[in-house]
Amino acid sequence: MGKSLFQKVWDAHTVRTLSNGQTQLLIGTHLLHEVTSPQAFGMLRDLGLKVAYPHRTFATVDHIVPTDSRVEPFADPLADAMINELRKNCAETGVTFFDMSTGKQGIVHVVGPEQGITQPGTTIACGDSHTSTHGAFGAIAFGIGTTQIRDLLATQTMALAPLKVRQIKVNGKLRPGVYAKDVILHIIRKLGVNGGTGFAYEYAGEVFENFSMEERMTVCNMSIEGGARVGYINPDEKTFEYLKGRPYSPKGADWDAAVESWKSFASDDDCEYDDVVEIDAADIAPTVTWGINPAQAITIEESIPSVDSVAASEKAITAEALEYMKLEGGSPIKGTKVDVCFVGSCTNGRLSDFEEVAKYIKGHKVAYGVKAIAVPGSQIVDAICKEKGIDVIYREAGFEWREAGCSMCLAMNPDKLIGDQLSASSSNRNFKGRQGSPTGRTVLMSPVMVAAAAIRGEISDSREVFDICATANA
Repeated sequence: MGKSLFQKVWDAHTVRTLSNGQTQLLIGTHLLHEVTSPQAFGMLRDLGLKVAYPHRTFATVDHIVPTDSRVEPFADPLADAMINELRKNCAETGVTFFDMSTGKQGIVHVVGPEQGITQPGTTIACGDSHTSTHGAFGAIAFGIGTTQIRDLLATQTMALAPLKVRQIKVNGKLRPGVYAKDVILHIIRKLGVNGGTGFAYEYAGEVFENFSMEERMTVCNMSIEGGARVGYINPDEKTFEYLKGRPYSPKGADWDAAVESWKSFASDDDCEYDDVVEIDAADIAPTVTWGINPAQAITIEESIPSVDSVAASEKAITAEALEYMKLEGGSPIKGTKVDVCFVGSCTNGRLSDFEEVAKYIKGHKVAYGVKAIAVPGSQIVDAICKEKGIDVIYREAGFEWREAGCSMCLAMNPDKLIGDQLSASSSNRNFKGRQGSPTGRTVLMSPVMVAAAAIRGEISDSREVFDICATANA
């Protein structure tokens, strides 16, 4: 019987099975950022241990870095202390650090792929929950905690329990105006925020095969929002083409050998899965969240659920969400006033995201009273956008064009909501207070839907605002 990619990668990286049933797993690549690593380095010093394989660890700064002014010292003393601590730790241990002066800094889950550090058939770990992003390349990628970062720095291994594998197949053709973000929000809505507990998600079918690598990253990024520990897509020619020629990708004869190896990790046709879910692409529409977790989502055409309309098990959380979001059950989500519009994050801060929005906002203006910001996921994305004049299109439309970083996705930096402002956001979480204010409200959607909200000043159907269906049929 064949094996899934997950089983193959797991087996290839197993050091031994521990007495508690967990696996001691070799981690091929370790990614660091400034927030979760200081304590781990401190623990190493306390134990008198060194970083075992510094060449396998790469660091960048993203969570706390300001996106409006990069003048140091930063105004926030904690942010300033964090970046300087990371600099010191990397310099002392020999870890490669993509600092702001390198032109390669950015969100850790954007930097890894664009540098060619993320590769198929590997194991990857990072002290950030959205490490699942790297599964788009056929890697098994985990978000980990600080003590696991310590273990990984010291041994290049960590203890993990094996996972079951659920294949999620989406076949058919997506309708115009439906994006990768809509696909993953639809999946999370269907399976729930806890539906993936104990699972790795394998995304398969025509939709994912047709997606670009950046679209695949968007889907894998939010696997964690569906409760899965891992999300991945089998590597193919698109994967190899994306990686070819990147700084840390194999070169020459090593490249040919690597590709052959990467191909061998793809799931076998006769492998068995613990569960299979099939979805028709035609059933997916532009999707937005209305509540306080990513599964509380509806299409732009639907009305917000009322407490009476949901199952008994959902009544309490529905009531809580409606109260927090200040929305009325049974009313349409379309037309809800927005205060802030954010395009960026490790979910949707890549070049193709900004290019797609630029196609539609040219000639439009952000509505009066709306604050709209565009934050590239990396300095390289920023540079390419500027070469192409994409930043000018955003600025002329009324967006603020910022420096690279996590920005308003989690607001561990100056980019925060104020009071009960409502944000149309291309990020990945709509939890209470996620975007900086304890009463701030977040509605998740695709970047093009964010742009439509910015132009209209309210949650809108981008297909209507930008006449997307007519454009697609032209």
